[in-house]
Amino acid sequence: MVENAPLWRRMAALSYDLLVLVAIWMFAAAIVLLIFGGTVDVVQQPPLYHVVLQSVLLGLTGFYFVVSWSRGGQTIGMRAWRVRIVDEDGNPPDARRSLLRFPLALVSLIAAFGFVWCLFDIRRRAWHDVMAKTRMVFEKPGAGNGE
Repeated sequence: MVENAPLWRRMAALSYDLLVLVAIWMFAAAIVLLIFGGTVDVVQQPPLYHVVLQSVLLGLTGFYFVVSWSRGGQTIGMRAWRVRIVDEDGNPPDARRSLLRFPLALVSLIAAFGFVWCLFDIRRRAWHDVMAKTRMVFEKPGAGNGE
């Protein structure tokens, strides 16, 4: 059985994904640091270092989510919590919709209320879900899905 995912499941999946992202960010930061001379003291780095590092981290974060959503509708954290993103037809969002959803999700996260909106929406959608025409669903274990 599939139902709309509650806010707490979203946050749990996001917490798991944060662990994956921290590992990716550390690896990327090490590479950028090596490119800029390997000095750990970031205060001594040129301003370009900060721009490049932040751009790389944001790009990798977007890549992680967009590819995960468009290839099955789930990130690693979402798999652990049995939630997935679907479009209006119940299919994983395509790359275009996932690419739209990512910056909208950043705005929802920064605004915080964008996620809290799940508590008021009858389909438990966050702002970015409403705008990207997606929703997050929860698959109950043992309810006809092969378990």
